[in-house]
Amino acid sequence: MIPTSTLARVALLAATLTTTQAFADEVSVGTDQQTGVAVTIYNSDLALIRDQRKVDLKSGLNELAFIDVSAAIRPETALLTAQGGGFTVTEQNFDFDLLTPQKLLEKSVGGTIRVIRTNPTTGEDSSEEAKVLSVAQGMVVLQIGDRIETAMPGRLVFSAVPPNLRARPTLVTKALSEKAGPTTVALSYLSHGLSWRADYVASLSADEKTLDLNGLVTLTNQSGVTYKDAKLQLVAGQVNQVQEYMELQMDIQQAAGAPAESPPAMTQEQAFEYHLYRLSTPVTIQQNQTKQVAMMAAAGVPVSKQYLLTNAADVWNRYGYDYGESARINATVKLKFVNDEKSQLGMPLPKGIVRVYKADSQGEAVFVGEDSIDHTPKNEDVSLTLGQAFDITARTKQTDYERLSDRIFENEYEIEIKNAKREVVTVDLREHMPGEWKILKESQAHKKLDAYTAGWLVNVPAEGSAKLSYRVRIEF
Repeated sequence: MIPTSTLARVALLAATLTTTQAFADEVSVGTDQQTGVAVTIYNSDLALIRDQRKVDLKSGLNELAFIDVSAAIRPETALLTAQGGGFTVTEQNFDFDLLTPQKLLEKSVGGTIRVIRTNPTTGEDSSEEAKVLSVAQGMVVLQIGDRIETAMPGRLVFSAVPPNLRARPTLVTKALSEKAGPTTVALSYLSHGLSWRADYVASLSADEKTLDLNGLVTLTNQSGVTYKDAKLQLVAGQVNQVQEYMELQMDIQQAAGAPAESPPAMTQEQAFEYHLYRLSTPVTIQQNQTKQVAMMAAAGVPVSKQYLLTNAADVWNRYGYDYGESARINATVKLKFVNDEKSQLGMPLPKGIVRVYKADSQGEAVFVGEDSIDHTPKNEDVSLTLGQAFDITARTKQTDYERLSDRIFENEYEIEIKNAKREVVTVDLREHMPGEWKILKESQAHKKLDAYTAGWLVNVPAEGSAKLSYRVRIEF
């Protein structure tokens, strides 16, 4: 590329021309003619844009240049319709070769331009013609008279904008209209460059029995254009790329309906096999902008805390040898709640990250952990892994080991769980077992959670400890 400092010296005579002068047969349709825009954004870097603009059509062939469409448009998905019908599209072209000093030079290779020099003493300008031989590898090669110049000798002046070089991304459509006059047309297309995600902020109560949950939608626009006062919809779910256009058309048509009186900030409904979230008021999404809008809020959501110890004895990997005592491990702490109306929720929650805070003794917020959730339907459980419990630890001792045959092993374990807190805690202890397993004896009854997992709920006294012992036979 030619250095920016060099390109800055290029004087564009083309700048005094309007873009439409280079496209005399076109009718420019700019955003100043826009009567409405709706944006439906999907999870997978995909959006449907429905852009309505008012155009003065003539009877017969019209060549319409839609200026400021998404630079990341998928042109093959563009669909242009006119209010009242009688409108047939015959050809569409997406021009994304944009007007820049670099592009002007590239398009002028083989042509003639003018070079203007300023006398540093007198300040007077002089000009001469130059033929552009090459701009390869960032170097400009000009033929001026009988000499070849390989450096920028002065200001470069172009007499016109080369064909198909535009100031902004433009979709050019040729269409036949049966009638003339002002008409509202709607351009719908799929685009990349728009994305959204859900972010949740949870505030845990002092007694850790409830939390307040606020959901925000984070929008990012890198599509190359601004969407002003757009009707915004968000779709949660994985849309198959083959059928997505059909589903997107359905969604955007639903968005055209009038909003209910006094709607919340964001409403949701089911659309096909997905969930649709609709913002009740128009929103402007600037190019190269990340913005957040409120999605939901719930106060006093009941939560429970879980202290989880998984594979303290590591039976799955250590069933075949005697290892003695293992290293100390800390329990994982989880928060759990139910996404139902009884818990002040009951709204399908899009996938995102939940960040949890709790006020300290001085009332200052402390970040206590975060976890991601997947798309969570109504009435489903939510489990957040927040980190490791500092005061809940366990150490395992293998108290006996027998190899009864090449396929049968017996192991006996003692797991001591310590609690440095000032209150009693219940620890959820789980061990994954290989092969066909059977607990032969145990100090506390286990529960078979699945084909490979045994579980115990162990109460540990405040500032004390509790021991669990069991013997297991494993057969392959």
